[in-house]
Amino acid sequence: MADQDIFDDIDQLVTEERALRDRSTANLGLTAEERSRLREVEVRLDQCWDLLRRRRALGEYGEDPSKARVRPADQVEGYQS
Repeated sequence: MADQDIFDDIDQLVTEERALRDRSTANLGLTAEERSRLREVEVRLDQCWDLLRRRRALGEYGEDPSKARVRPADQVEGYQS
């Protein structure tokens, strides 16, 4: 997967996230299914950004960026600030 593919995924996910959030405010909430989908989109966005950061770090240190893989949601979501 190339960086542009990741950016394309991010663009699609952001569009879906915005649509869900707009529906949430327009309809005073989301259905359980929509809330679940919103959470999935948020997690997937975090995974995409994580993958992009790791690809760039590998390239910066002379390694092959294509070695980076999407990490599991529980690993990406478990970051501490």
